Amino acid sequence: MATAPAIPKSGRTLHVRGTWSAREDRIPSAVYLGVLWVGILLGFSLDFSRYLHENPAAPTVVHFHAVVFSIWMFLLSAQVLLVVRNRVALHRTLGWVCVGWAGLMAILGPWAVMASQASAIRQPVTFTAFLSVNFVDLAGFLSFLAWGIALRTNPAAHKRMMILSSVFLADPGFSRLYSYFWPDEPHSILLWYLSVFYGNILIISLMSAWDWYRNRLMKSFVIGATIQLAATFGASFLYFWPPWKSLTHDWVLSWANHFG
Repeated sequence: MATAPAIPKSGRTLHVRGTWSAREDRIPSAVYLGVLWVGILLGFSLDFSRYLHENPAAPTVVHFHAVVFSIWMFLLSAQVLLVVRNRVALHRTLGWVCVGWAGLMAILGPWAVMASQASAIRQPVTFTAFLSVNFVDLAGFLSFLAWGIALRTNPAAHKRMMILSSVFLADPGFSRLYSYFWPDEPHSILLWYLSVFYGNILIISLMSAWDWYRNRLMKSFVIGATIQLAATFGASFLYFWPPWKSLTHDWVLSWANHFG
């Protein structure tokens, strides 16, 4: 009895595990990392002179914070390059060093942010509401890092989640780059969101477009990317929300009174 010929599927699939060689994800990961580096280097290099001449001067802990977070980028780069060079065993060993380093970042991040805000709390104009961005960035980075570690036996999902975790750290560089050329702060939530988080959106868009084109969209990546975009937009909403401004001002003032 004749049977109908099989019809190939033409739609896109959300994968739970990669059905392709893990090696095929290595170069795209390096490209996304390169875009992240470009935004960070350009943004912070253009802002470096202002940073050195801040009034009041940045607290000492902020300098340590800058060093520790910069070293994270080198650790992440080493991890990606080790995989590209097929040094997977060393990559796994260094991964546990990265976990410990992230713990140091979890301490220095909030400490540096609060100390920096406290040093300027009695200035005529303060930006304590920006804590929404600081908190979302750090909480997202640490949460997605833990998610990526949990997915380490699933190489395709692991790679994407580890990149997504560090995309949470993209906005400090990219937003400085934006403000260097357009110093006037947008006054609408959407435009402010785009001016601060366009680097995050850019990298997520590149990752999504390539995986969609290659039919390699991972379910965990789509969920993670959606969460990141929603969380960063939520941070932008809080920045303009009067109760949040009042609350963060009280937090920082309390910190300044207790810790100087």
